[in-house]
Amino acid sequence: MRSPIALRHLAPRLATGAFILNSGMSKRGMDEENATGLHGMAKSTYPFLDKIPPTTFVRLLSRGEMALGAALLLPVVPTVLAGAGLVAFSSGLLGMYLRTPGMHEEGSVRPTQEGTALAKDVWMLGIGLGFVVDELSGRRK
Repeated sequence: MRSPIALRHLAPRLATGAFILNSGMSKRGMDEENATGLHGMAKSTYPFLDKIPPTTFVRLLSRGEMALGAALLLPVVPTVLAGAGLVAFSSGLLGMYLRTPGMHEEGSVRPTQEGTALAKDVWMLGIGLGFVVDELSGRRK
């Protein structure tokens, strides 16, 4: 019987899943001041988020992160699906990094001191893309 998760995917799924689940859990019950700050940063990059109240935004973000973290941790979720979720999530974070003034040096993708916290999320994009490519290329064999 084939395992639902390839052994080579176990460590990155556990690491990213635990990291994202913890991030989502830490946002539960965030106070209004911090929610407004987080929402302000997000809506400056993604203006459509302006229609969502800050506390609702943070509640949805928290639940989304917990769902993605759980999907990565649970072996019943196919790696290609968990990887696609990770690609979508990390692409949104990197979009914020690239579009927010002061996050990277002018004319470069190199992060400023302020941008390092978002720039580091490139590792999640790499892991997610690796999962998707590996799973899709493995199906042809």
